[in-house]
Amino acid sequence: MTNAKPFLPGYALFAAMLACAGLPIYIHAPKFYVDEYGVSLAALGAVLFGLRLFDFVQDPILGWVSEAARAQRQIAVAGGAVLLALSMYGLFAVTPPVAPLLWFGITLTGLFTAFSFLTICFYAQGVRTAGRLGPNGHTRLAGWRETGALLGVCGAAIAPTLLAGASTSPFALFAAGFLGLVILGTAAMWREWRAASTAPSAGMRPILADGLARRLLLIALLNATPVAVTSTLFLFFVESRLAAAGAEGPLLLLFFLAAALSAPAWSWAAGRFGAKTALLAGMVLAILSFGWAATLGAGDTLAFGVICVLSGAALGADMTLLPAIFARRMARVAPDAGEAFGLWSFVSKFTLAFAAVTLLPLLDAVGFQSGAENSDRALATLSILYALVPCALKLVAIALLAATPIKET
Repeated sequence: MTNAKPFLPGYALFAAMLACAGLPIYIHAPKFYVDEYGVSLAALGAVLFGLRLFDFVQDPILGWVSEAARAQRQIAVAGGAVLLALSMYGLFAVTPPVAPLLWFGITLTGLFTAFSFLTICFYAQGVRTAGRLGPNGHTRLAGWRETGALLGVCGAAIAPTLLAGASTSPFALFAAGFLGLVILGTAAMWREWRAASTAPSAGMRPILADGLARRLLLIALLNATPVAVTSTLFLFFVESRLAAAGAEGPLLLLFFLAAALSAPAWSWAAGRFGAKTALLAGMVLAILSFGWAATLGAGDTLAFGVICVLSGAALGADMTLLPAIFARRMARVAPDAGEAFGLWSFVSKFTLAFAAVTLLPLLDAVGFQSGAENSDRALATLSILYALVPCALKLVAIALLAATPIKET
């Protein structure tokens, strides 16, 4: 099975499934629980951060479990997929049988655990698959995988808004549709899990001992945090700063479509100019778009639409190139170490939790209220957090990446 031709569309579909349970949850879940159940922003931020602290311990352990279960990878993945689907349904489609904040924490614990485990298995398998694709295999696989992920994010970001016109419970319908996507995604990768390596893992030691691997994890942390910041505040920014309530869905779709459509272009640029050079260009583009967003106010929806296209294209570079660079390094350092992607998963999710626990309480402290009239101070704070904080973080990430020696072959 290890010599069978990889089914790359399966990687795209599985990535789309995972993506629906990732970034969109941070976009929709806090506002959903604020609007539906009156939970405070500060309380939601605290729960999200607490769950990420749990991940600090959990994700490396899940990496170890992923390696221990390689001989039964199909069964393990199927179990993770069931937990993912049920947790999503409970989060959005089940009226909380306990206090809403507690139910929020319980369902997200299941969702994040399943998401972490499946992501670790998925990316670890990708390292081995890329080796069967010839030259530039990691970038080629990343193109399929991240395009699928970005299309999944597009669908999950816009689905509740589209479904709102057909149902009074759009999030319940979204959760039900997600069940079907989980079945399709799991089936599409079924053969690939059978091809999983059974060689013993060297564990986390070679990963942590490698200076470049540690540097890439730090770059990933710094580079992903701006996306986490803007994702957490996107709905609030459009509704309150731009005074464009109702435009959130189309703008989100524009943002993620730009990211998805740009992914093949970034893969081509990486092959032509090198992944590091292409990634730096994408990061500069992100700073330009974030900086422009800081100047916007009520009524500037069209300008923000252009910013969504530019920042979405920048996200395409982040999601396509940095994971490919890391996977290529892992192929040399620890090709069978699922623990590496336990660390990667933790870094990716920690940024979202950090954004939630810092930004939401800050907005709460200045008197910001979702869907209500806000003071100039509250709106100015929202603009600073949404636009200028990401610029500063991106500048640090650019400096670190520029100083990092990365071989392109």
